[in-house]
Amino acid sequence: MHIVIYGPEGSGKGTQAKLLSEKLDLPIYTAGDLVREAAETNKGRIGDMARSVLLDGKYLPDGEMCNLIGEKLKDEELRKGFILDGFPRTLLQANYLMDNLSKNGYKIDKVIYLKLDEEESVRRLIKRKRKVFGKSKILHDDPKRIRQRLKIFHQEEKSLLGFFKEKKMLLEINADQTISQVFHDIMIGLDRSL
Repeated sequence: MHIVIYGPEGSGKGTQAKLLSEKLDLPIYTAGDLVREAAETNKGRIGDMARSVLLDGKYLPDGEMCNLIGEKLKDEELRKGFILDGFPRTLLQANYLMDNLSKNGYKIDKVIYLKLDEEESVRRLIKRKRKVFGKSKILHDDPKRIRQRLKIFHQEEKSLLGFFKEKKMLLEINADQTISQVFHDIMIGLDRSL
């Protein structure tokens, strides 16, 4: 099974991806991890851009993000299934993903959209500590940086949801529930037993 898990920061994508990974025995690939890996290991232009966006609390531009994912998608193991967390974030990325997978003879089975309003996202993210790139200690995220990323997310959200809804791939889940209830709803939506 090939799954995309999509939603604003704070919606529980990472938590639900981990639960799904354990239940369905699928590897997880996160956009954030790929960007952090590029920032740490890539000495070229993509590495420079990754370091810059991480320091500024922004997202990597579409072209560079597609390059990072494209490299990952070359792995033959991915034909067996995966969970993508944090990609695609834009319509361009979605088209890139669909075309790339189609060339490799498989497709996305389901896009799980964890729906959460902005105020709840911010409330959750302010409480969450995270390692900020370039800093040695783990800090609480800055509300201004959080709102900046959410604003970018919401600019693309409607068209991306429309794209996947039209392809009959979208599974909308209310993320403003307990972790176990969200997971229960996802499993029902995937037509899988718990």
